[in-house]
Amino acid sequence: MELGEALRTTGSCRSFTETPVGDEDVAAILDDSRFAPSGGNRQPWRVVVVKDPTIRRTLAELMTDVWQEYLGEGEEPGRAPFAFGRSAGQGRRVAAPNPVLDRIESVPVVLVVAADLNRIALMDADVGRPPMTGGASVYPFCWSILLAARARGLGGVLTTFLSRAEPSAASVLGLPHGHALVATIFLGHPVHLNTKLKRDAVASFATVDRFDGQPFT
Repeated sequence: MELGEALRTTGSCRSFTETPVGDEDVAAILDDSRFAPSGGNRQPWRVVVVKDPTIRRTLAELMTDVWQEYLGEGEEPGRAPFAFGRSAGQGRRVAAPNPVLDRIESVPVVLVVAADLNRIALMDADVGRPPMTGGASVYPFCWSILLAARARGLGGVLTTFLSRAEPSAASVLGLPHGHALVATIFLGHPVHLNTKLKRDAVASFATVDRFDGQPFT
């Protein structure tokens, strides 16, 4: 697949057929993805290929609790639930179907990605807000997984729900000390893959010289 097409058509896919994805395909996807950039080329990622249905169900239950809390938070215009500077809700939960979590046992591929925090430089650790820059050393790898899957005719979706449940999930997954859960990625043959994606135009987010400068067109 041509790179431009892949970049413009890799949407989130949450419904998969029953067609299995072989271990050789998963290994090939990870083999391509390992060339993702990372700070100092330290490659801080660790990946668990979760096959055990009992472990999958436990993870789904942890993420479902976060999913329902996320929905209970609501969403203000321009601000996401759990956004910086916003206190969590008062324990409100909203029950709603989640096609991936509800049927996690049948999802062809479940990957849990962790990051070795000793290999990540937090350039913004001391600027007075929650640090963000560490993700630059691991999320390009996660995105490469989705692109590598797309190139093989697969669909997928990345969620960070499990990170909120890390204290409970750590023992289930044998998370090493000094590591953080950064993503859960689901892959499979899509029931339907939306390739006509809607995104904001460049001029809506790019400006010249300053963030309050003229739109870049």
